[in-house]
Amino acid sequence: MSIPSASQPASEYVEFWNDTLADKFNRFQDILMNGLSFHSRVPLEDLEVAPGSRILDVGCGWGDTAIQLARMTGPEGQVLGIDCVEAFLEDARRRAENAGVTNVRFEAADVERYSFAADFDLCFSRFGMMFFEHPVPAMRNIFKALKPGGELMFIVWRDIEHNPWLGLPKQVVLDFLPPPGEEARTCGPGPFSMANPEVVRQQLESAGFVDIGFDRNDGPVEVGDSVENAMRFQLALGPAGEVFREAGEEAERQRPEIEAALRRALAPFEQGGKIVMGSSSWTVVARKPDQPRE
Repeated sequence: MSIPSASQPASEYVEFWNDTLADKFNRFQDILMNGLSFHSRVPLEDLEVAPGSRILDVGCGWGDTAIQLARMTGPEGQVLGIDCVEAFLEDARRRAENAGVTNVRFEAADVERYSFAADFDLCFSRFGMMFFEHPVPAMRNIFKALKPGGELMFIVWRDIEHNPWLGLPKQVVLDFLPPPGEEARTCGPGPFSMANPEVVRQQLESAGFVDIGFDRNDGPVEVGDSVENAMRFQLALGPAGEVFREAGEEAERQRPEIEAALRRALAPFEQGGKIVMGSSSWTVVARKPDQPRE
């Protein structure tokens, strides 16, 4: 995710994040930050961070992973969290202040064009890399940000077929509405743009990375604290939300029937009052070589 500098016009993707998606993401922050946290909790539990490390968190959102990384690197280390939505970062700054974490700062920046020095030992990203307008240039700039031998770890969704929490609601909505057209506004390449390991491997190699690996992470996500909340979440965001949004007046005309169908589809997944569904991600790791390539 990215935001322009004062001298650069905002891209269409960045404008869409800020004028359309930000409010919706904030409305469902608990689901997006906590309900999906399995996919960052597991990799971060296994991540070894040397005390005093300098860490870059790309697409840091509301700052929870940046704050966790700041604690892991300790008071001698530093974390920079970058995101395209200033509204998210305002919340991140409050969260860090309330937690008493002082070795993290947050900046609205364009990762593709940000002028990085090779200062960072680690770059981390949870579900931020999939939305780059130009993935390889963004990866090359992250490469520049890392010190020689620096590590990259990022988390991306696997295919929608492996993520029924998104696939099932989309199919329900498509039973009523047409798929989005070519002119649909989007948040970028999309949540499944890095689902193919071979494509991502080629992108990373083009950017200069080595020692590339993929670790599959399957587990539960909580997509609502009730059937009603889960239904509203699906119609606001994700593939089902995109179909609904782009259908406009026709979607609103059929809203009662669509909402009822989604409630029926989601109800079987209720566990202890929450809607719990299956999900799958890749944890991707790579490294900047110790020596420049010849």
